[in-house]
Amino acid sequence: MSVKTGERKHQILQTLAEMLEQPRAARITTAALASKMQLSEAALYRHFASKAQMFEGLFEFIETTIFTLINQIIANEPNGVEQARKIAVMLLTFAERNKGMTRVLSGDALVTEDERLQGRITQITDRIEAVFKQALRQAITTGSLDPTIEITPLAAALTHIVLGSWLRFAQSGWQATPSTHMHAQLRLLLDPRA
Repeated sequence: MSVKTGERKHQILQTLAEMLEQPRAARITTAALASKMQLSEAALYRHFASKAQMFEGLFEFIETTIFTLINQIIANEPNGVEQARKIAVMLLTFAERNKGMTRVLSGDALVTEDERLQGRITQITDRIEAVFKQALRQAITTGSLDPTIEITPLAAALTHIVLGSWLRFAQSGWQATPSTHMHAQLRLLLDPRA
């Protein structure tokens, strides 16, 4: 029984993500990926023109997943401070549940890959920071955040906590979990008087 093209593409991306979960994994080659899937490299290239295109597929999955979750948080939480907190918590716990994706998001898996893939990380990071700014603006508008707070540096700090936690998690071989200090860190930034 043959596997449909869409299913095979999904299997390839899933296998790549699983291979990336190995702490400090060496550069993943198409030969290693093909071997793991018991396919030929030519079979991989029937679905993806290059390994960079495979990583692009992972980025599409990541973006769709996290921004769908972010939109759900925004729709269900009217308080901007709580939106920011819940978005940060979701991003940090997403990393723990998706180690291979974390290696992609942190750039750890892309060190030897096509440079344009780094641009995708920047796009995602910029979108995350923009979401934090939006939540913080809402918090000021509704009175749940002091109007003298500077939104841009606070949104940047929230983004840096997320990115730094992702990178540390990947570089520690999955030992330094992002959720370890997340509530205390978020309290320091979002509830400075607490």
